[in-house]
Amino acid sequence: MKHQFPDGKNRISTVIITQDDEERIGAAIETCRSFSDEIVVIDGGSKDRTMQVAERLGCKVWLNPWPGYAKQRAYGIERAAWDWVFLIDTDEVVSDELAASILAAKDEGMDPLTAYELYRIGDFLGKWLDRGEYLVRFYNRSQYQMSASLVHEVPEVPGEHIRQLSGVLWHHGFRSIHDHVQRFNKYTDLEAQIALEANKPFSIIRLLYRPPARFIQKYIVHGLYKKGVPGLAVSFFWVMYEYMVHFKIYEQTRAKGNVKTGSAARVKEERSYAAR
Repeated sequence: MKHQFPDGKNRISTVIITQDDEERIGAAIETCRSFSDEIVVIDGGSKDRTMQVAERLGCKVWLNPWPGYAKQRAYGIERAAWDWVFLIDTDEVVSDELAASILAAKDEGMDPLTAYELYRIGDFLGKWLDRGEYLVRFYNRSQYQMSASLVHEVPEVPGEHIRQLSGVLWHHGFRSIHDHVQRFNKYTDLEAQIALEANKPFSIIRLLYRPPARFIQKYIVHGLYKKGVPGLAVSFFWVMYEYMVHFKIYEQTRAKGNVKTGSAARVKEERSYAAR
């Protein structure tokens, strides 16, 4: 049953940013139909039939040449008809339980100051990973703004205003090792840029301790050892991610002529950071 709110107060705009994902976007759209009053798709310039699939499924489709993750997301949010915005990517699908919990929130009347976080679980090499992450993906744009981060952009909401939704957002993020490496290369470029813009230059201490610490976190603390080869692969890829970020920070810092070595003060600062 479609829930109607004539004044628009509790209506929901689902916003999807996409590019060249005709095989997946249909599933993402279908799982949002029950709670969405409109679905807005922003395409970055697909060469496949992504836009046609979205149009056939009744979405409002906009073409906007890819400006980056945060800017593309903001472009879509600006074009939403309603203030309540649900954010989803083309490689994600909403579980029945999550859809029901969004509808329940919609029916009981949503407080604009409340934002909702949901639990996302990803896959890798044919296995679902047991441990996921909570992400704020449902909020009122009249109250909160998206962060200006180049990657992993999220609504900026105080913790006391965040409420958890039951259910799962299933993330079909794995396509192939080749694709995974390509995306890591893109994301680590952005991470390095963010670090330098935040005045966090290359640190040998961080280079030495963060990759092995990340492996221990993923493989042991998060229990990926239970997942066999896929779990081991995920853990090693996170090690690679950390190394790539820090070597790219070094590369960019060196290019600007700002690498400093042999400074006792610098070593003291790095030790202080490592002890945090």
